[in-house]
Amino acid sequence: MTASYEFGGVQDTLTLRVPAVLRQAPDLAPPAPRKAGRDRYLDLLRALALFRVVLYHNFGWFWLPVVFPSMGVMFALAGSLMTRSLSRPALGVIRGRLRRLLPPMWLFGGVMLALEIVDGWGPDAEGHPGWWWSKLLFWIVPLSTPPYADSLNGFGQLTEPSWAAQVIVPLWYLRAYLWFVLLSPLMLWALRRMPVVTLSAPIALSIVMNTVFIDQEFVYGRVWETTTDFATFGSCWILGMAHQEGLLKKIPQYIVPSIAPLIMVAGWWYLQTRPVDPTLPTDIESWPIAQALWSFGFVALLLHVSPSWEEWPRPLERWNGLISLLNARAVSVYLWHQTALVAAIPLIDPLWNIALFYEHGRWLLTSQWFTLLVALPLIGLLVLTFGWVEDVAAKRRPRLFPYPRRVRGRGRRRARI
Repeated sequence: MTASYEFGGVQDTLTLRVPAVLRQAPDLAPPAPRKAGRDRYLDLLRALALFRVVLYHNFGWFWLPVVFPSMGVMFALAGSLMTRSLSRPALGVIRGRLRRLLPPMWLFGGVMLALEIVDGWGPDAEGHPGWWWSKLLFWIVPLSTPPYADSLNGFGQLTEPSWAAQVIVPLWYLRAYLWFVLLSPLMLWALRRMPVVTLSAPIALSIVMNTVFIDQEFVYGRVWETTTDFATFGSCWILGMAHQEGLLKKIPQYIVPSIAPLIMVAGWWYLQTRPVDPTLPTDIESWPIAQALWSFGFVALLLHVSPSWEEWPRPLERWNGLISLLNARAVSVYLWHQTALVAAIPLIDPLWNIALFYEHGRWLLTSQWFTLLVALPLIGLLVLTFGWVEDVAAKRRPRLFPYPRRVRGRGRRRARI
């Protein structure tokens, strides 16, 4: 017995021999389409970006932002998610994003401000009490860098006097994220009408700012900082929006692999031509033009390759729990990881007073790997203590440890994030 079928819209017919056991079986309906779930490839990129941020802040290796430009990747992923949400009314989407972002930051800010005040910071520390109080508003809505003390007592020399600066300076990411969220409806409108111009505008702005205006007196102020963030990473955010809109799929497949490496080479050339100490490696994060070009080209290649996994490839299934956990607590990990790195130092210092460590383990006590080894459990403890705020902000049931549950009978873990 034979039967003819039309397969996938192809006009050629296929002749199939139907087994006898199926000849009297009822017609089978086509399988239901798979529900759209999380893109596990994007989850993987976010987890790698967070891990790279922790490594960079611990080791300071200049090549890490080159091998994997985490900030550009994180902004691109956020831009993609923001675009998917903008299918709903823009004001509601912005309000929802702020609700998810601000409560974890408020908790972090409350703890940091309390510690700074205990360590000697206050309205009289800068000589302008009124201005000190007004700047605290940036801890409520981080449209600019939240204030912090450049130098403190260090809790009786227990920590470095600059501990607050080390802990709080990374908050520039949240400041930039907030501005990108607020500007996303406008950027999406422009992207749909002028995609090439919109994609390239932030990079062009970065080039102008850092060549034409770099020697002007107004640089390094709050407005300059915010504009620099937009110019450096705006194209990555918009690239994520273009990916979500499907614009990258509409261009010939050879375009991105052909142009993106050239953009990266231009960024690398610019970096290598900077007038710096020839005995020291040049950090790409110190040069906005180089970082903007390199990050844009790198992210373009990542999104071009994007396989859009609904389920993990089998070699990566074992990492599902850790990756899902990092994605569920991404804001908390970013907020608190530097605190753990700073706190690891006073925990290691007492070991110098132990004869065994002093005589035989000085190599260990001076190793940055040991600092990381001490800091990682601290990061876990801080996220366990404060990460539940992310659930409250997202209107989810608070969980101390949102590790994915194993699905019975399948051997896989289901992410609930």
